Amino acid sequence: MKSTLSYLKWPLIVTVAGLLLAAWIGWGYSHSVSGMLSFLLIGAVLAVLEISLSFDNAIVNANKLVTMSPVWQRRFLTWGIVIAVFGMRIIFPLLIVVIAAQIGPWAAVRLAATDPDTYAQMIGDAHLPIAAFGGAFLMLVALNYFFDQSKEVHWVEVLEKRLRSMGSIRGMEVGFVLIFVLLFTILLPVGDEGTFMFAAMWGIVTYLAVDALGHVLDRWGSRQATAAGQAGLGGFLYLEVLDASFSFDGVIGAFALTQNLFLIAIGLGIGAMYVRSMTIMLVEKGTLAEFRYLEHGAFWSILILSIVMFAQSMWHIPEAITGLGGATVIGLSFLSSLRWNKRNAAAAPDTR
Repeated sequence: MKSTLSYLKWPLIVTVAGLLLAAWIGWGYSHSVSGMLSFLLIGAVLAVLEISLSFDNAIVNANKLVTMSPVWQRRFLTWGIVIAVFGMRIIFPLLIVVIAAQIGPWAAVRLAATDPDTYAQMIGDAHLPIAAFGGAFLMLVALNYFFDQSKEVHWVEVLEKRLRSMGSIRGMEVGFVLIFVLLFTILLPVGDEGTFMFAAMWGIVTYLAVDALGHVLDRWGSRQATAAGQAGLGGFLYLEVLDASFSFDGVIGAFALTQNLFLIAIGLGIGAMYVRSMTIMLVEKGTLAEFRYLEHGAFWSILILSIVMFAQSMWHIPEAITGLGGATVIGLSFLSSLRWNKRNAAAAPDTR
């Protein structure tokens, strides 16, 4: 069994390389030691921000990866990290500017390099639809877990049992999300409600489409031995869309610290490497099975994050609060798991 430190080998290498690159970029912009140190510090803060916001993502990824074939596990942990780092941390912010400003990709890169303030303003203007899409998608992810009729273990017992009983009503999770969407649509200023509702509907449709595709491919793969890999494809697509939804908050929040696209990509890329390593460790060491309530904490954290993303359409909520809130919930679930393990170990009969 690999040691915990061995899982951190590549993240640590990427951290050192990334922070050196951040310092070099800082020197290139300012030609001063203070500018170099400033870029290095911001890169480190961005990495910590990404890790704190995405730890629940690692737990959910691990839970899904356990059910996938080893081939698709490897594909997600290789191709998936490329898509996560380059797709969501670099291409996604560029794509927002390309669409908003109706300019070419190369012009968007030049804008990011030469006029970062304008670039950041365009990203900020796109925050409303991003918050609506991500909030709707992540809320469905969390509710689908709590409404699951086969769910037998409960952490917050009173609430989770009630949510599970509500899940017996078909389409309840979609109705729950629609209530949130309608509530915020009513509260939003005139002119914003249409954009918010349209983006939220796309979040719901995307979740349902990915979920349906996963079920179809799972069923197909179970009937045809040669199509076994197709089931992994459904899980792969689900995890990629899920990672994208988690990334929205980190990408938007990063622009509160710096408008430099390249520094954002370095900081969030470092964080993404740690999330990948945490995912691998959780799968290989069987941590989810060892800590009974850890998965529950992750999904409560996702539900809280989805509500925060909806709220961000109206109010500014610091990303530090979001990250610390999620980490606190997961930490509490971890402590509850330790207490449960201790109680049951003490209650178990001595068979020696």
